Amino acid sequence: MHTRSFGTKRTQIAEVGLGTWQIGGSWGDVTEDTAMNILKTAAEQGITFFDTADVYGDGRSEQFIGRFLREHQGKIYVATKLGRSSDPGWPQNFTAEAMTRHTENSLKRLGLEQLDLIQLHCIPIDVMADGAVFDTLRELKEQGKIGDFGASVESVEEGLICLEQEGIASLQVIFNIYRQKLVSELFEKAKDKGVSIIARVPLASGLLSGSMTKETTFSENDHRTFNRDGAAFNVGETFAGLPFEKGVELTEELMAMKPEGMSMAQMALRWILDHDAVSVVIPGASRTQQVIDNAAISSLPPLEPALHEKLKHFYTEKVAAHIRGPY
Repeated sequence: MHTRSFGTKRTQIAEVGLGTWQIGGSWGDVTEDTAMNILKTAAEQGITFFDTADVYGDGRSEQFIGRFLREHQGKIYVATKLGRSSDPGWPQNFTAEAMTRHTENSLKRLGLEQLDLIQLHCIPIDVMADGAVFDTLRELKEQGKIGDFGASVESVEEGLICLEQEGIASLQVIFNIYRQKLVSELFEKAKDKGVSIIARVPLASGLLSGSMTKETTFSENDHRTFNRDGAAFNVGETFAGLPFEKGVELTEELMAMKPEGMSMAQMALRWILDHDAVSVVIPGASRTQQVIDNAAISSLPPLEPALHEKLKHFYTEKVAAHIRGPY
């Protein structure tokens, strides 16, 4: 597993991390045993970066990670998020008191004295622009409750606002073959500021695995059922903002471009890692084999420049017009 530097301390972390939304909820049912096996397998594969949030299963994801850390503390860099918890809920979540309480609750669930990284969790753009939330994060860092702070954002505009904040360590963004605008409009600015990039939704909620058809269905409590048109939260978090049927069609076209001997998912994840602005990509997993397959991406060679150019034109000509939601 190759590593890249991350955050203000330039900590070396595995370039393939683990997103833990699945083990918290909203991806169907993942049992406790499965969740713990996923975390164990990730560590065995050399993954050292876990991304979670207080709202994933109302703390369930953090609790599983906290249990895992009792035997692996110091070996895993944990990034969590705050801002979307239902207690007290928007807009009260963004007061200094609420942010401090949510941070302390995450510390308890994770069993840590200091959070490696806490991120604003896709909060309203006007709250970001006001800047008071960043003052609170700086205070939490001074108090030793967090090591670094960052922001998970939905759009380039939000990312640019965050880059103006002193001390910000990272931006978490939706980045995949279907969401390429960030390459030209955000990444160079982040590199200039020394801000790390965390790439989420790397397989477009599974579309880029190449295994879905227009007849594919998901469980009722899977966000790919209830949020495919943005009914519950930002539509970009589900299928990268593409209408499902269109996404399946586009993926079928992409299949013809993948290198021989490489799966569709491998090509999609390798494409992300080929961008040097990215510090870590965080595919999720609901099965241990997915963790193993994802970790193996680090050992693959970069995609050929000609393929990168082909994928760039594919996005511009066939994908961009279909993306929905703030971007």
